[in-house]
Amino acid sequence: MRIGIPREILPEEKRVAATPETVLKYIQMGFSVAVESAAGEGVGRSDEEYQNAGAVIISDVEKLFSDSDIILKVKQPVFNDAIDRHEAPMLKDGSILITFLHPAAHGNHDMVRVLRDKNITAFTMDGIPRIPRAQRMDALSSMSTVTGYKAVLVAANRLPKFVPMITTAIGTVKPAQFLVVGAGVVGLQAIATAKRLGGVVKALDIRKEACTQAESLGAKVAPFDIPQELAVGKGGYAKSLEAEWLEIERNVMKPLLEEADVVVLSALVPGEVAPILITAEMVRVMKRDAVIMDIAIDQGGNCAATEPGEFVQKEGVHICGIQNIPGRMAVHASWLYANNMYHYVANLFKNGVGTLDLDDEIAKESLVTYQGKIVFEGALKAMGFHYVQ
Repeated sequence: MRIGIPREILPEEKRVAATPETVLKYIQMGFSVAVESAAGEGVGRSDEEYQNAGAVIISDVEKLFSDSDIILKVKQPVFNDAIDRHEAPMLKDGSILITFLHPAAHGNHDMVRVLRDKNITAFTMDGIPRIPRAQRMDALSSMSTVTGYKAVLVAANRLPKFVPMITTAIGTVKPAQFLVVGAGVVGLQAIATAKRLGGVVKALDIRKEACTQAESLGAKVAPFDIPQELAVGKGGYAKSLEAEWLEIERNVMKPLLEEADVVVLSALVPGEVAPILITAEMVRVMKRDAVIMDIAIDQGGNCAATEPGEFVQKEGVHICGIQNIPGRMAVHASWLYANNMYHYVANLFKNGVGTLDLDDEIAKESLVTYQGKIVFEGALKAMGFHYVQ
């Protein structure tokens, strides 16, 4: 079987799904590997390095897709302006795709249907369950670590203020106020980074354990009293809240938004559309030149005013909807992701090259399309289906 590694084409996306080191491991497993020319350029890895690892370099991306039995990517298939074609239809019928698909996001539904219609066996790296055996494959946690760190740096760069308290001869500048919503891996890394920069940090999460972790990093946690059976789901992840509880959460957030200079939004339910926690009206209460980093944008976003892929200003507030924050720290992000991907593929083909183990829990949880059907629960829910389509 041939594995194909295309160059990522989202704006500012410099990551790559395989390094020369993981290419060598795939070849040792029994796969052949083709890499699109310049795929590793964004992380300083040359075509020659991939060739030395045993890969074939292909400059024609359409040929790469059509000749590959398995495509490994970082982000979901998107439209390739250079060749005027979308990546999804370029996949070989009946082939395998492994990437961050974000299949529940509304903007990806048409793409998921294309995968279904082409009989693609598609897996999403954000569907990997939180179990001990899957830790080495957990690309969501790896990328979340990068995202939480980089998001705070991006916000600080956009903020027209100091982050730490600064004492001068003519007075003291107060430190910036951060609000982190969602104290998962992204949020905890954001809290730690904001504290290192000298910011004052408040956090909000519906899970008591996550709140305890946020406090341990120095954040002041906003009180939100909700029965934990309504808040915590499988693996310790947050559950989707009913409309009445979402409204209560928004009311808790309103006074916090008025004080905040930076808001980091990372409230997600794995595999589902992100809840809207900041409405367009709520943006109006924020300080002028405040910054919202909507990390949840890949799954629809936590702010109704966020525009996917854009950094915009509305009501005087800077709102970041860029979809590939880890791509702005591509070297370490690619090293982490490529190794997560290798362990995922090794587990998927543990019975031998060419033999998918679809009975494995990790494969089942991350499977999106199979045998002409959409099977991912979050995607079906977001599309309005209650059965396999």
